[in-house]
Amino acid sequence: MTSQTPATRRVLVAKPRGYCAGVDRAVEAVEKALERYGAPVYVRKQIVHNTHVVRRLEELGAIFVEETDEVPEGAIVVFSAHGVSPAVHEEAARRSLRTIDATCPLVTKVHNEAKRFAARDYDILLIGHEGHEEVEGTAGEAPAHIQLVDGLDGADGVQVRDPERLVWLSQTTLSVDETNETVARLRERFPSLIDPPSDDICYATQNRQIAVKEIARECELVIVVGSTNSSNSKRLVEVAVDAGADASYLVDDASYIRPEWLEGVTTVGLTSGASVPEALVEGVLAHLAGHGFTDVQEVESVPENVRFALPHELRRDLRAPVA
Repeated sequence: MTSQTPATRRVLVAKPRGYCAGVDRAVEAVEKALERYGAPVYVRKQIVHNTHVVRRLEELGAIFVEETDEVPEGAIVVFSAHGVSPAVHEEAARRSLRTIDATCPLVTKVHNEAKRFAARDYDILLIGHEGHEEVEGTAGEAPAHIQLVDGLDGADGVQVRDPERLVWLSQTTLSVDETNETVARLRERFPSLIDPPSDDICYATQNRQIAVKEIARECELVIVVGSTNSSNSKRLVEVAVDAGADASYLVDDASYIRPEWLEGVTTVGLTSGASVPEALVEGVLAHLAGHGFTDVQEVESVPENVRFALPHELRRDLRAPVA
């Protein structure tokens, strides 16, 4: 008898996984804008951090640009789910651009917190990754009051004006555990550090981390579907290993899976980041089935049924008759 047969190979699929409400809203905003106004519709930055989603929207007529000065005056531009700073809104207004703001409402919440604490003259410690679009947008709300704290090392170098008037906020897509560690380190130095009014890390990020933790302890390998510039996808890889998986890899799609990863493996965990279409997960399942992993079990950890309305600018125009 062989020690491993195809019947013993299984896949544990995490639920929830894939699209969150903010991503679904942003992608639909571009699709509806193309339907309502026709191509081209410009999008500042990637609407969400997934190469497959961006490519499909390009095929429909979306044009992705880095900055608003690349958009023809008077044209339509969609702001990505990650949010933008007030300076970007001002530049768009100067160039008479018709804007559709697809910023995730949970990111908007963090922006509003930043503005509120800055107005009260607090120093704000923004926990996040340097260069990430969401961090740049939030920091732009109150640049004189906000300083970035990028992980534990960043916490050690913080200097503040008044440790009694100090609050922390965070990028919405971070690892919950890592963020808590950073806050604990900051609180060692600044005991009066105030927590945000509500948890900044978004429900979908937390739910996907909870789900991958639940399956990781039973898996030799966890595959996370997501693009390399997706913060929440990269965090899932880290969480899977921390939770007990022997190895975890980030793949854009099934073609990235290396045969040697599957050698000697009996249980593969599978999940996907919050900007990943389910079709890419199905592609990985088909690939794994071809290697004998035909026993597929979905493991649901947290029910998820959040929906966000489309941006108000788009809802208004969708209700209006087409000229």
